[in-house]
Amino acid sequence: MTQPPPIRRALALAAHGVPVLPLRAGKVPFGNCPTCADNACGGRPNMKTPGPCACPRPCHGWAAATTDPHVLNSQSWAFAWRQAAAVAYHPGGAGMTVVDLDNPAAVDWARAALPATLTVATTRGEHWIYQGAMRSVNGVRDGVDIKSSMSYARWLGPGTGAMAALPDAVRALAVKEPSTARRAPQALTVPLRGGQGECPHRTPAYLARGIAMAEQRITEARSAVHATVYRTFLAVLSTHGRCGCLTDAHVSRLFTAAQTKGESARHCTDAWTNARTTLGL
Repeated sequence: MTQPPPIRRALALAAHGVPVLPLRAGKVPFGNCPTCADNACGGRPNMKTPGPCACPRPCHGWAAATTDPHVLNSQSWAFAWRQAAAVAYHPGGAGMTVVDLDNPAAVDWARAALPATLTVATTRGEHWIYQGAMRSVNGVRDGVDIKSSMSYARWLGPGTGAMAALPDAVRALAVKEPSTARRAPQALTVPLRGGQGECPHRTPAYLARGIAMAEQRITEARSAVHATVYRTFLAVLSTHGRCGCLTDAHVSRLFTAAQTKGESARHCTDAWTNARTTLGL
């Protein structure tokens, strides 16, 4: 059977090391398995980040992007590819950064301010693609978004020109100007402690070992980081969340490990809250 164009394009990109995923009309990701169709699993709005689904791997949002042809051709993803309007890719997963220029004024600014690189025409502007990953930030200036880690971009063709190394001028766009006012340290905004039931842990070493193993699991994640963080939080809370053993220091260690892998503080908070909700804590 002849494959539909989106899956053929996706497989070609995956073969070159570019993690891909299907997009439906409106440039929105699918839930790629029937369980997650129409956001039934509770993912964030527009399926942009995974929800607490029970799929064997993240099946939607940027975290689902993969280079594995067995996953792309799997039966669970087949219905998404049949309806796909386009292919998206995870730039950060391919070691790239997309500067999304959304209007002619933004394009003019880039031509004056940024080094020339691989350029792809879009409906309203251009994508400038650099070699190197960084954090994704929207609205760094009027009509300019940065798409790299924990984000996806629509595949619009090979473009023109040679890809240049990610310049400091682009990295600087993601750095906010420091406030002149003194700011207090940000406090964790989620309930961190569990219940006050009887503690089943006979020694502090049991909890210490569990936290260390959770940190290691997050740190060693090579893909699907967001889903790994959520599942790790879920595992920690299922074991230690009801007896009051967890302290702010323990949870701060987990959040720090996740943020070191590129998770934002907001994503950490959401993952922790979702895990607590799933467990009824």
